[in-house]
Amino acid sequence: MHRGLGKRKLDVALARPQVTGFYDKPTGAIQYVVADQPTRRCAIIDPILDFDERSGATATKSADALLDFIRDNGLELEWILDTHPHADHFSAAHYLRQKTGAPTAIGNRVVDVQKLWKAIYNWPDFPADGSQWDRLFGEGETFRIGALPVKVLFSPGHTLASITYVIGDAAFIHDTLFMPDSGTARADFPGGSAVRLWHSIQDILALPGETRLFVGHDYQPDGRDPLWESTVEEQKTGNTHLVAARTEADFVALRETRDRTLPMPRLILHALQVNMNGGRLPEPEANGLRYLKFPLDGL
Repeated sequence: MHRGLGKRKLDVALARPQVTGFYDKPTGAIQYVVADQPTRRCAIIDPILDFDERSGATATKSADALLDFIRDNGLELEWILDTHPHADHFSAAHYLRQKTGAPTAIGNRVVDVQKLWKAIYNWPDFPADGSQWDRLFGEGETFRIGALPVKVLFSPGHTLASITYVIGDAAFIHDTLFMPDSGTARADFPGGSAVRLWHSIQDILALPGETRLFVGHDYQPDGRDPLWESTVEEQKTGNTHLVAARTEADFVALRETRDRTLPMPRLILHALQVNMNGGRLPEPEANGLRYLKFPLDGL
């Protein structure tokens, strides 16, 4: 009996990834390096390509910091993962793929986002088939980072394509839930749904209470220091939106009322055309420069 108990403790320890968050103050977003310590294998989740919309300048400082961390800690990169096509920053997935050769992945419903936004951008020839990534994950699919088990949950509501990566005792919940004092994500982007968001939240909260939850953004309410880790139990008992709205109907009313007061993210029209293309910037034109395109009065 003692041998069996010891093995269970060992299994739990092996399924506890080392998680390092990198907070990006300009966007409030968090990039992650998730490592399996025994095998030294790791994944990057939601990497950022720096962009200054005032000058049009791009840079790789944030993504390079992830590579420096991986190198300095003797890790080997196995996966470059995005949780969804982001609306407030550019994804560095393509850049990191070029630098490392590690495969990129996202949820398979990204094709729905591509079909929606190719119409908004009037790009009839854009290939809305997910071919911009090496792997598209469906609901319930599993894979590994080193020896760490990973399961994919389909978590729509914030976007059509959002997924959660459950990696051992940790779940990367993107913009479905924020820290408990910040509530939940908006659901009013094209393709968003407060009803679907409610059900995605319930799926996440059905995980064991001690599961560590890592959010995609933190906006530092009341000026506090940035935070990005909570637990299922802490969200159940302390999330400001879930405490105020205990039923689906109350939550949908709360979320939709709040969303009507929010401006669109300042980079949504810049970012979606890059992120629906796997983080690829537009091809240079004849003068060697790249150009973004976005509709006037389109949203």
